[in-house]
Amino acid sequence: MKTPINKFAFAAITATALSLPLAGTAFADTSSAMQPTMLAANDTMDQAGEVVTDTWITSKVKSTFLADDSLSALDIKVETNKGVVSLSGVVASDAERDLAVAKTKEINGVKDVSADGLKTAD
Repeated sequence: MKTPINKFAFAAITATALSLPLAGTAFADTSSAMQPTMLAANDTMDQAGEVVTDTWITSKVKSTFLADDSLSALDIKVETNKGVVSLSGVVASDAERDLAVAKTKEINGVKDVSADGLKTAD
């Protein structure tokens, strides 16, 4: 049993030692080299406009709900169809319902919010 483990350990140490000279180039300071790429990506996003998908909107609404301690995010179901977000589920109060609707309307790409299925526990 000790022989296979020793061979494995030796192989791992050898592979690590052989890869160290290559690590210097991998960890070189590339911040100045990456900056034009980042700028190009930002320019592309600006040129692409404000195109967002229903999936992106749904994910953004859910993550916004999760980040807000005032909302029971796990109790609110979110569906998006052509930019119209439908909220359903049960929340603790009318204030929480109104907050969920307001937060949803703030999301980029949301055309309308339907909260008919979002009921209060009161």
